[in-house]
Amino acid sequence: MSDPFNDSGASRMRVESADYELLWPRALFVRELTTLHHLDTGEVGPMVERLLEEAFLGDAPVEDYRGSRSWPSRSVSAARRYNFIDELLAYVPRLREHRRPGSYWSARHRAGSEGRATPRRSLPQLREDFAQLISVFLADGYFGRALPKICVDDHDGVEIDPNILLADRLGVPDLWPLRPGQWDTDTFYDLIEVFHDLAARPRKRHRHSWDNCGWHFGDFATDIGRAVYRWRVNELLAAGGIELRLAENGEDIGRLVRSVDDARTDLVRQALTTPEPDIAGRVQHAIALFRGRAATSHDKRSAVLTLAGILEERRELIREQIGSKDEGALFGIANGFAIRHQRRGQQADYDPAFLDWIFWWYLATVELTDRLLGRSGQTP
Repeated sequence: MSDPFNDSGASRMRVESADYELLWPRALFVRELTTLHHLDTGEVGPMVERLLEEAFLGDAPVEDYRGSRSWPSRSVSAARRYNFIDELLAYVPRLREHRRPGSYWSARHRAGSEGRATPRRSLPQLREDFAQLISVFLADGYFGRALPKICVDDHDGVEIDPNILLADRLGVPDLWPLRPGQWDTDTFYDLIEVFHDLAARPRKRHRHSWDNCGWHFGDFATDIGRAVYRWRVNELLAAGGIELRLAENGEDIGRLVRSVDDARTDLVRQALTTPEPDIAGRVQHAIALFRGRAATSHDKRSAVLTLAGILEERRELIREQIGSKDEGALFGIANGFAIRHQRRGQQADYDPAFLDWIFWWYLATVELTDRLLGRSGQTP
């Protein structure tokens, strides 16, 4: 077994090589490894091994970790084991992230000569890929809490029928086993959302060899399991050119919402961190109204109204810290168009895209006032 440290205790990890190629997004990996690192239990070792097997493309990280735990001296082994995790966390920014291989020779030259990019997955193929992804999650135990496996030794166990579970959640019978060729669009999207709610990452597993019983899973972690699920499904949707993503935060977390660029995604994340509970709830509600998959102009207008109400409460701050002209423009637009009030003389025949523009402007202003309040030590 390999020794990831030299005689002085310095790391010899192969972190900059393809042997340490990270499958998981960096932030997810750091989040879970840090959580395990701080668990006060003697079972951390196997949990870390399972994470390394799952989060990396190759076997080198888990082999190196096992090597760090194999010294005869228990105290030295423990010290170096934790040193290994600390070292790995420190090296995370330098780890390679796995990318799908680029197109090969013939495809590159065909695309170059014909001016065509690599085609996106068709919707039927996307549904097939999703069904296959669910099979992978099922085999890895991610639905083991919602659909627990009955051990061959457990003669009193009652198996949960996936058909009954899905029918109870969605009101549609005979969805299991998954038959993607029979789904309409609504069923496909419903299944994406319901499996999100069923996902939980098992941190423990053990193999029961008797009568080919197989793996048993335990110690389920909901937040990280759902985060991994969102990451994998969102990658799939992007590959199919579907302009929807599972929301990563807010009151609509785990629900399909319209995708936006990275800058606006970051703005949503920042706006949702407002420290005042009432404001946070209103911002969450406004975002959920606006970005819902089936959001109407009425939903978007209601979202803008919600944000306008927050800004009205902070009007004095905006006047003092940002400027009276900007304050007048903010509310002049909402009042001059048929958004806040419904009066004669207001402009009501504007393009719906106007609502998108004013929503993002108002949301950015709410986030800005949060920072101004935080800098001054005031309570929103």
